[in-house]
Amino acid sequence: MEPGQVVVARIGRPHGIRGEVSLELRTDEPERRLAPGAVVRLQAPRGAAPGPSTLTVERTRWHQERLLATFAGVSDRTAAEGLRNGLLSVEVTPEERPEDPEEFYDHQLVGLAVQPLEGERVGVVAEVLHSGAQDVLVVRRDDGREAMVPFVSALVPEVDLTAGTITVADRPGLLDPED
Repeated sequence: MEPGQVVVARIGRPHGIRGEVSLELRTDEPERRLAPGAVVRLQAPRGAAPGPSTLTVERTRWHQERLLATFAGVSDRTAAEGLRNGLLSVEVTPEERPEDPEEFYDHQLVGLAVQPLEGERVGVVAEVLHSGAQDVLVVRRDDGREAMVPFVSALVPEVDLTAGTITVADRPGLLDPED
């Protein structure tokens, strides 16, 4: 994926016969990122036939607890099936922030220095994993090992984008799992 691109959804199975698809959201802002008229980049799944590189959202609607979407030019179930498992991404400028001040985009966290409440830098955020329960920061320690830190306020009380740091409340085994 290109720098500045943020994945907002994975296309699921078709819904009905008129080209509508279900979306597995990877954004907390679907109404902003997938609004009618929005142009999203499509990363087709491996092995898929070549297709469009961008899609224009025609409409979205909630059905039970799933977001369904219709894209311009995708008018039947066969065309919708061809999009299945594709990733949708949007361009996000480095200065852009989510509306909630307690939320961050993954690209803003990756590369930040990690330091315990008391002490010096121990590493950097290498990746953000999204699991069902909560997000997890993968910390690449300066000694080459990795630590997994649940991204919850009790363990990560401060994120300072200006200073380029994340403060972690070091609990035994959290930042140094082998100690």
